[in-house]
Amino acid sequence: MDPHQFHGKDIPHIKLDPKMNIEELVEVFANSGFNGRQLGEAAKLYAKMIEEDATICLTISGAMTPVGFGGIVKTLIERGFVDWIVTTGANVYHEDHFALGLPVKQGSFDVDDMKLYENEIVRIRDVYIKFEETLEAEDQTIQKMFEKDFQDKSFTTAEFCNLLGKKSKESAKYPEKSFITTAYEYDVPVYISTMKDSSLALNLAVHRLEDKKFDLDFVREIIEQAAIVYDSKKSGILELGGGVPKNTAQQTGPLLDQILRRNDGGQEYIIQITDARPDTGGLSGATLQEGKSWGKIQDSHEGIITVYADATIAFPILALYVLSNQKERKPKRLYKKIGQLYDNLSKDYFNSPNRN
Repeated sequence: MDPHQFHGKDIPHIKLDPKMNIEELVEVFANSGFNGRQLGEAAKLYAKMIEEDATICLTISGAMTPVGFGGIVKTLIERGFVDWIVTTGANVYHEDHFALGLPVKQGSFDVDDMKLYENEIVRIRDVYIKFEETLEAEDQTIQKMFEKDFQDKSFTTAEFCNLLGKKSKESAKYPEKSFITTAYEYDVPVYISTMKDSSLALNLAVHRLEDKKFDLDFVREIIEQAAIVYDSKKSGILELGGGVPKNTAQQTGPLLDQILRRNDGGQEYIIQITDARPDTGGLSGATLQEGKSWGKIQDSHEGIITVYADATIAFPILALYVLSNQKERKPKRLYKKIGQLYDNLSKDYFNSPNRN
């Protein structure tokens, strides 16, 4: 429809009913305006991605696991609504606190951080983490966990997270309280977009000082990510925040088309939840429409929605909406297939007449 003409849905005079469910609430959002409307339409687009059996990537930036949202991710994995993940190392590191039963508490943002430091309390906005009982305990666990693995051979962050999930399942006090463990069980690849920028990598330093090498094959993993998209009949991303996880998932399009000359066209669907502004030129605030110029998306007019909101508010609404009205999907179990997907893309690349 021509957006410059006077047509479209009538905006209702909204009434709330105490007995309303999440689907009805999303309809309220979708029938309104501004970011409420965007949120409602984003929830419906997520449902459409599931209905069309799109291969769905969840990207997670910001401190989402310290506020407990790893449990939401876990449930989406179990229902088959997330097929692969790109996140920060911090979200993986802090998620393991819950599996180990280490203390993480609500605190306050209006505090004297000098006093918190004296009391050995680490603060993430209004979330408190104990230095000794939580961080030091987690560090010792990570150091011991990877004392003998991934040395003198290359590995990807998906392999790193898969092993972390495996060992947490075997030895953690509460393995059910970790989406990393669930990702291991359901063969969901979890990639860490910037592993060296996290406590996970810091804990490998003690082994490196003993001349034990860790060879992260970051090129292989970007090819694996592109291979997942290349193999998909339809592909979509649900982006929580921006940052490197956002670009890591979106750059699969330019790798396939610009570098490997596949002419795939990028993602069919992207939902972006962000509070970053586009006018500053940063990637976190870059519009999805701008991504079309890079070949990151198929269409700059359809299948893309940006919600300008705090992800801690919007994400649970999107998740509960699809959990309420979408049937459970069979897991795609991409982790077990990743080697074959990589080989398929490699074979097609070398057989392509466009390679030269």
